[in-house]
Amino acid sequence: MIVDVHSHMSDANLHLTDEFKADLGSSWQGLTIDATPAIHQQAVDAVDAIIVFPLYAPYSGIVVPNEYVADYVRGAGANVIGFASVDANDADAPDQLEHAAKQLGLRGLKIGPIYQGYDPLGQGAAAMFAKAEALGLPVMWHHGTTFVRKAPLKYAQPYQVDEVAIRFPDLKIIVAHMGHPGIGETVSVVRKHPNVYTDISGLYPRPWQYYNALITAIEYGTADKLLFGTDFPLFSAADTLAGLRNVNALVEGTALPRVPEGVIEGIIHRESLSLLGLA
Repeated sequence: MIVDVHSHMSDANLHLTDEFKADLGSSWQGLTIDATPAIHQQAVDAVDAIIVFPLYAPYSGIVVPNEYVADYVRGAGANVIGFASVDANDADAPDQLEHAAKQLGLRGLKIGPIYQGYDPLGQGAAAMFAKAEALGLPVMWHHGTTFVRKAPLKYAQPYQVDEVAIRFPDLKIIVAHMGHPGIGETVSVVRKHPNVYTDISGLYPRPWQYYNALITAIEYGTADKLLFGTDFPLFSAADTLAGLRNVNALVEGTALPRVPEGVIEGIIHRESLSLLGLA
């Protein structure tokens, strides 16, 4: 079974501002940013199960309503699992999250403090995390670089996950993109906390960083907590699978260690839904 834990949904004409698209275009020429229901169906067809989410981040010009994903998931089949997104800047963010879970049927939370413009260690975020923990909702947390010029990089540091995991030990957290470029930090946090995982989405186009990320996880004994994800629509399942299975091509003919085939296939076929309490 192949589970994609990281896919996006949005209509670029409805949900993304011109400023956001201008920032995106400067860094990602030629990549698809549309993920309407018809387009997202391509991602569904490529795997056995998939998690899809919006991002509600007015600060950066991304405003995808939870209802947009909920309506899609409702008719998409049991193998499509929808997450919500709320902004911790809103005083009623915990109530919004509860509504998304209980009335809309969404089963997790997608956050991106770097895009939403809030301190993930602040009081607003703490209230949101407490609600997610109480509702049993796993949190997909964007970490790593960004093309949005005004997005504060200080709000995407993997060590922040450590503090949240200490305060909310029952909260399941997925650190997106292995927290690149802070991969070492991410691995250390994942190793430390039983309910913290990380995904490999969006990494294969950076082969040297990707190879080192996987080797680091192996050396620290956390390879079994790496989850398969694509970052659709930016990257497809087919290309992500090919990139992962070809990760050792970079070091052929050298004395550098190889990523074992068992680790590679373990990531691809990981029982991610069970680990996240979503099976």
